[in-house]
Amino acid sequence: MAGGAREVLTLQLGHFAGFVGAHWWNQQDAALGRPTDGKERPGELCPDVLYRTGRTLRGQDTYTPRLILMDLKGSLSSLKQEGELYRDKHLDAAIAWQGKLTTHKEELCSKNPYLQNEGRPEGVLRSDGVWRVKSIPNGKGPLPLRTAKTADPLTPTEGSIRVWSDFLRVHLHPRSICIIQKYNHDGETGRLEAFGQGESILKEPGYLEELEDRLHFYVEECDYLQGFQILCDLHDGFSGVGAKTAELLKDEYSGRGIIAWGLLPGPYSLGEPQKNIYRLLNTAFGLVHLTAHSSLVCPLSLGGSLGLRPEPPVAFPHLHYDATLPCHCSAILATALDTVTVPYRLRSSPLSMVHLADMLSFSGKKVVTAGATIPFPSGQSLPDTLMQLGGATPWIPLSACGDPSGARCFAQSVVLRGLDRARHTSQLTPGTPLPSPLHACATGEEVLAQYLQQQQPTALSSSHLLLTPCKVVPPYPRLLSSCSQLGLLTDAPPTRAGAPLLSLHSSGEHPGVWGPVFLFVLAPGPGRPGQRARQTRLAALGQLHGRRSGTG
Repeated sequence: MAGGAREVLTLQLGHFAGFVGAHWWNQQDAALGRPTDGKERPGELCPDVLYRTGRTLRGQDTYTPRLILMDLKGSLSSLKQEGELYRDKHLDAAIAWQGKLTTHKEELCSKNPYLQNEGRPEGVLRSDGVWRVKSIPNGKGPLPLRTAKTADPLTPTEGSIRVWSDFLRVHLHPRSICIIQKYNHDGETGRLEAFGQGESILKEPGYLEELEDRLHFYVEECDYLQGFQILCDLHDGFSGVGAKTAELLKDEYSGRGIIAWGLLPGPYSLGEPQKNIYRLLNTAFGLVHLTAHSSLVCPLSLGGSLGLRPEPPVAFPHLHYDATLPCHCSAILATALDTVTVPYRLRSSPLSMVHLADMLSFSGKKVVTAGATIPFPSGQSLPDTLMQLGGATPWIPLSACGDPSGARCFAQSVVLRGLDRARHTSQLTPGTPLPSPLHACATGEEVLAQYLQQQQPTALSSSHLLLTPCKVVPPYPRLLSSCSQLGLLTDAPPTRAGAPLLSLHSSGEHPGVWGPVFLFVLAPGPGRPGQRARQTRLAALGQLHGRRSGTG
């Protein structure tokens, strides 16, 4: 059904994975139907890799994530497990029984005010406040517009977000959400705390059959399934769910790529020793078992450490976030994922998941690391910017695997996206002495490749340069400061402690992520003068990093 795309099935396992996934799918949704201009080549990324087409009972075409999501009882808030797209209220109301009825109604959870206008399945509220009817992308016509104009879209506050469904903008297929009813999301009892508990869930015939049924539904409609990406919580019992899921996928779909992203929330407290022991054991067991059954495993966390001794959260000089808020940490990690997964989502000459994993694995070691620098200093040409970085490693680790300075990189996958074409190469006038070999390169691809060769002469490097930026819209938090209206770094120092964690600038930001991973460049979206930007374009440089020693 994907028209020649190399499809990927996404599995989200756990509540923090739900936070990351909500931001991830919001970003994918923002990229659908994006208008093109002279600065962007349309269609560099193929949305059919992640999305599937369908049709409702009333004949409406739908375009929904190819997704299986597992969470605990009480985690959905106002989101219905069966979704809104395929419901028929007339069929729901039909009752064949003619005898006496007694109706018991459970009190509904109130919907987050931000989502009040998101319940209509025939369209989506875009960031410019216009309701647009959803259509299928890839040259099948632009998104039709309704003439009705809504009020300015709301941005949810951190205090109003309790669960990931409070800010998910995307409609899901009825077969996407699977709730584990035997464990509770809230409360002190009935919690999914240990790896063994999670493992035992998929040993029960009911849950196993439900997962297999959903897998078969999505897999059998794919023309060319390249593999699975697993977003899995590592700190709780979902590490066991993820391990058994990876084992199931390896057994049933041999030869397909399985890339596992092990997710952990922000820093933890020493005041809860039992929970810390559980967290450490769950993480260790999860990484070991995921590595045994996956093609590639990458832990992602802003917590600074995976061990018993807590470390300060990852710090970025121009990025201000609250590491205790899942909606902040998950937004950064989701943007990183949107960049590093580019190689197997390209429309032209994609690198398959299997080939990417083969390139980054070494002697059976399948664990890779990721890193970022936000924002990337992109006010100059790419050669000038890279030359000024010098020989020091420019990226900040995002995998909480310790100081990477002693490890040797043997392979890396790098993606640079969203940088204006005019800045790809040097703009020196003819006859001017070249400051570095980078300034002699004819294309941005050559600049990036030569820089990577200078930094890691013995490493195998795969690099991609895209004009298409990341695009983020509310509810993505505003985390960047010290940026001009063009999204470039200013001379102003970053805000110190005591200042608001969210940037209150009316302009957009231009961030970047480098790393054994990511660079982000944010530019303001369209809006009325004096009005806060409603959308942000994000350029990102992403890298995955394979090591010869340490955890990699």
